[in-house]
Order: sequence, then C-alpha cells, then structure tokens
Amino acid sequence: MPPLPSLLGTCRAPAQPSGDTAPDDPRAFEAALGDAELLAARAALTRGRWQPVRSLLAHTGDDWDRRGHRITVLAQKPCTEARVREWLLAEPGSADATALLALTLVHRALTGREEPDRARAACHAAATLAPADPTPWLGLLLLARALGPESELWRAFAELRLRHPEHHHGHHLIVAALAERPGAARPESHEAYDLAERAAAQAPADSPLAVLPVVAHTERHRHLAATGLAPADPAAAGHWGGRRARRALRAAFDWWLEWEHDEHPRRHLDLNHLAFAMSAAGRPAEAAALFHRIGPHATREPWSYLGGDPRTAFHQARARALGLPNSDIRPDPLAPAAPTVFE
Repeated sequence: MPPLPSLLGTCRAPAQPSGDTAPDDPRAFEAALGDAELLAARAALTRGRWQPVRSLLAHTGDDWDRRGHRITVLAQKPCTEARVREWLLAEPGSADATALLALTLVHRALTGREEPDRARAACHAAATLAPADPTPWLGLLLLARALGPESELWRAFAELRLRHPEHHHGHHLIVAALAERPGAARPESHEAYDLAERAAAQAPADSPLAVLPVVAHTERHRHLAATGLAPADPAAAGHWGGRRARRALRAAFDWWLEWEHDEHPRRHLDLNHLAFAMSAAGRPAEAAALFHRIGPHATREPWSYLGGDPRTAFHQARARALGLPNSDIRPDPLAPAAPTVFE
C-alpha cells in the first residue's frame, strides 16, 4: 500500500529534536496531567488540610470534565477518606465532599480495600444530592467497567451522557469495554469503532471526542494482544494499515491541527494516544510534532499496552520520531508503578 502524504499541513511545522523530556521527569506519568491547581490542593490534602480541596472544587463548578478529572485524582490519595469525613463534619450535606467521598470509596473498591456495594451506595447518595452532576455516575461506570454487570455499565454511561453528552473519561471507559467484545469476521468491523465514530460525529466540531476513534483502535489492539490474537507491537501487527484505522488517524490529527484544546484537563491523554498511533503507523513527522507538544507529560496509557515498561516505550518512540541517538533512550531505573484504576 503506498504511503499517505504527510498529514502535516501548513498550520504547524514538525517539531525539531529536543532533549526537554527526561525519563525521570516527575511530570511524566503524573495522574494530575499537569493541573497545577489540582497538584497544590492534593499536596494540601496530604498535609491534612481539606479546605484547599473545597475551594478547588467550588472553583471548578460545572466544568464536568475537569471536575471528574480532579475528583478521580484526589480520590486516589490514601488520606482522602479521612480528610473528606472531616470536611463533612464541618459542612454536612456538601455535594462536593459527598462526590469526593463516593469516588474515594470507588477507588478503594477497585483496589480491594472496600466493599463495592458501599461504593455504589455512596455514588447513588452523591447523585441524589447533586442530580445534574455526572461525576457520581462516572464512579458507577468505573465500578461496572471493572466488576460488572454489563447492564450497570450501560445504565451508568446513559446517565452520565444525559448530564454531559461529551464526557471525555466516560467515553474512554465505554470504548475500552466495548473493545474487549468479540469482533466480526472483518478485522475493521467492530462496535467499539462504531460507537467512537458516532460519538465523534455527534460532538461539536471543537470537541476532543474527535480523537475517540483513534482510542478505540488502540484499545481494540490492546485486547487482541492481551488475548494472544495479535503481536504486542501494533506496528508489527499492521494494526494501523487498514483503511478505517488510517481514516481515523487522519481525522484526529487534522482535528488537533485546527482545534487543539490546551485547556482541556485530559488533553495529554489524547496527545499520547495520537503520538502512540502515529508512531505505530510509521508517521515520524506527525509523531514528532505530537511529542514536541506532549513535552514531559507522558501518560501511562497507551504506552503500557506494549507489554513492557511504559517509560521505555515512550522514550524509544519519541527518540525515533525526533531522530535522537540511542544514547538518549534511558530506561526507567525503577519498576513501573501499577496503572491507575481510573483510566
């Protein structure tokens, strides 16, 4: 199959090689994804102060993607449950505190430290307290994604979309779940692709859901590799060689060139998915532009999908795209941390 012409248009030039991303940069694989206000509030929580978290969530308001992102990150701290219960003693009935407590119990349930039914009950209590907030339904979606049943997965997703039709995290979760279902006879026919393309088409032109079809293809390959139906390396599997996959990659990259959302709370995850796919598709110029934009903000997914250390996978792909010598590829000296249960 002849190569596609470069996807880079006149809007943005390929990045020049640079050494601005070190494997041990503390911003790499950081769940906060560069949210400075979130990092400050989380640090205060660690020091025993819940008031900055209260201010952060009040300031976030009904920016639902940002609220969901911030609450899921805060929920992962071991001290969060105790601090939030102190907050609820001072401010009974706080919708923000109740939502944070619910997602904290979800995180604990997903890591085997809490009864799932308690976490579900907490999510329903939070949903009752703030009916417009999709975040409690995000908690229920996370639980159903990991623990079932499938009927609850679809109910939670429907309730979440009712409140925020473009919910970024929710769409990533449902696409990942669909990608694990058996496929049709034709490799490029799958319901994960169908849902992702439909969501992207129905979203406003500037919506980051434009990248969702690329995520769907990546999640589908993750499952095929995990079940032994494809090589772990999507390049070796030819996963991005099909017409549908190439079309998804072109559309997502064109969207990034025109609409890039520097302010979206989960933008680094989309950029990493795009860079991962461009690298696997043999598109070094486009991958270089994306790696330049990512800077130090590597994300564990999708680089962990290759089956090894995600840091090494990220830096090898980046070095190839930017034309860096092999000496610039330094593996992580520490064992990689477990993937976050919220992705």
